[in-house]
Amino acid sequence: MPDQVTVTTRTSWFSRVGSAFAGVLVGIVMIFACVWGLAWNEGNAIKVEKGLNEGAGLVVEAAAEPIDPANDQKLVHVVGNVAVTAPLIDEQFGVTATGVRLDRQVEMYQWQEESRSETRTKLGGGEETVTTYTYTKVWSSSPIDSSGFQSPGGHENPSMTLEADTTFATDATLGAFQLEENVLGQMDGAQPLALGAEQGEAIQAAAGQGRNLTVANNQIYIGINPQLPAVGDTRVSYLVTPAGETSVVGRQNGDGFLPYRTQNGTEILMVAAGDTPAADMFQSAQDANTFMAWAIRVGGIILLMVGFGLILAPFGVLADVLPLAGTIVRMGTGLIGFVLGLLVGTVTIAIAWFAFRPILTAVILLIGGAIAFAVWRFGRGRAKKKLAAKEASASAA
Repeated sequence: MPDQVTVTTRTSWFSRVGSAFAGVLVGIVMIFACVWGLAWNEGNAIKVEKGLNEGAGLVVEAAAEPIDPANDQKLVHVVGNVAVTAPLIDEQFGVTATGVRLDRQVEMYQWQEESRSETRTKLGGGEETVTTYTYTKVWSSSPIDSSGFQSPGGHENPSMTLEADTTFATDATLGAFQLEENVLGQMDGAQPLALGAEQGEAIQAAAGQGRNLTVANNQIYIGINPQLPAVGDTRVSYLVTPAGETSVVGRQNGDGFLPYRTQNGTEILMVAAGDTPAADMFQSAQDANTFMAWAIRVGGIILLMVGFGLILAPFGVLADVLPLAGTIVRMGTGLIGFVLGLLVGTVTIAIAWFAFRPILTAVILLIGGAIAFAVWRFGRGRAKKKLAAKEASASAA
């Protein structure tokens, strides 16, 4: 049987009206915040685009070795094989690996609360909500605070004392260049690190004797029985990013790389696997910038719809004195909120476009106007011809 707790709450019509009017203030704040966010997003997207275009025009091809002092403080594109000599070591467990980055992943077995609610509006505007809380045990990489559970008794989670961690190579080189965390942290290709049972003694020694610790399935299991986990048990696994051919675009600073700052303040420091041309790296950055801009646009418009929904919510609650009337009113306010959110969002984006790209916006409007005028003239001409043909037919008859 699932571990469940059911709670029934009743809210009077007057309480619902008060909460709905309080939500109006939240909706107003949300709308202003979304309008500002959408406008900022357009400006930021254009800023990043221009910065990347500037960088693409300035980038200099540089050899991995020897380092050319003439390129110092310039934006360079360097391709070469990354090399490391010293092993990566997680001191806490004595785990070693060869690569540029070692990521420790930690999960703890914990209680998790999920809720499902069913709400019914009663005659007179009151509401009855039946909420079912279900408790299950899950592996989670972040601590779950059980103190806020509806039924914390018997579902207590211990504190998560072991944390995830990342170890970077301190001697990584790209030709004659020294690589720091700002580059190593962007390198892809992380792979699971194999942990064999033969490493158990070394791991046990580093972790400390007396702990219930097992090494199996490429994991370190801290607990009594890996087959029957108990709340508080922990499992640790690792990812290692190997050294390999790498491309870097950044500011050459002595024998290292730093972000290059363009004239509008955009910072450029990009890393790609393999022999990737600078043009492809800049195009990937432009694509990511475009994707982020569209994600914020869509998210902002949806939040605008929610904001207008909160402003209009009191009408539905007031009409809930008769439940059917409240349902009908909410359908109408939902449609209005959708239209207003879409309208305000698109107008905000259009105004921001005009503010940040006046020439391009004017050109688009002129082209659109010209196309619309041409279509209108074409349609009008065809209509005149049809009318003339009908008149000629009538005269002949």
